[in-house]
Amino acid sequence: MDSIKDRLPASITTDRLVLTTPTLAHVPDIARLANNQRIYEVMARLPFPYTEADARFFVEEIVPSQDETCYAITRDGVFMGIVGLTYHGDSAPQLGYWLGEEYWGRGFATEAACAVVAAAKAAGVPALRSRALVGNAGSRNVLRKTGFAEIAHETETINNLAGRQLVLMHLELDR
Repeated sequence: MDSIKDRLPASITTDRLVLTTPTLAHVPDIARLANNQRIYEVMARLPFPYTEADARFFVEEIVPSQDETCYAITRDGVFMGIVGLTYHGDSAPQLGYWLGEEYWGRGFATEAACAVVAAAKAAGVPALRSRALVGNAGSRNVLRKTGFAEIAHETETINNLAGRQLVLMHLELDR
């Protein structure tokens, strides 16, 4: 039986963006944009400082794993960030994303997230989940615009966000 990852497209095109598999060619841009304290402070799994070795590990180990579907967010060939799904057993896949700070506030995260949600729905995924820091209004707004509803709060116990309050969000796709 094929996995959700197998049913998702290799690339997605929107009005302004192309979402495609991150490659080694993206490594310098991933490292440059992700090496940002403001991004690190809102991401659970991003190291800081973020180096080209971290970006290479991401492209070579995380991207091809069966636990993730990752897309490079690009516009006119320029790398802007990452969006994708993480799979945890029988739980609904979790939508996650980050954009380089220079691209914040222009609707790119919402456009990329909506494209991945539409692809997941077309692939037969019944629901998605996501989460954001309580104080990360920008990310919570992206998720609300994408159709997610806030369902609960929890305190993170591991990773970069340990001890911080998160909003858990859910989106039904089979309606």
